[in-house]
Amino acid sequence: MPKRRHEPVRTCVACRQEAGKEALIRLVRGPEGSAATDPTGHAPGRGAYLHRNQECIEIARKRRQLERSLGAARLGGGAGFALPPRSRGG
Repeated sequence: MPKRRHEPVRTCVACRQEAGKEALIRLVRGPEGSAATDPTGHAPGRGAYLHRNQECIEIARKRRQLERSLGAARLGGGAGFALPPRSRGG
């Protein structure tokens, strides 16, 4: 029987539900204070995880969760990031 590989678990900053890293997107605070997506999951800097659905994005915006989690006073331009396309190979 093959060994099960450990999958890292992270918490969505909006809904506070735990999920595997693959189910969430990682946002990283850039040097100028804006948020950017981190498709590799290895970019340097302070990061936060968010589900790939519009509901969690809106909750995070309303509650200013990204600013809080990323340690930024204010994130530039609305969300300051664009969602990457969801991979089909789930």
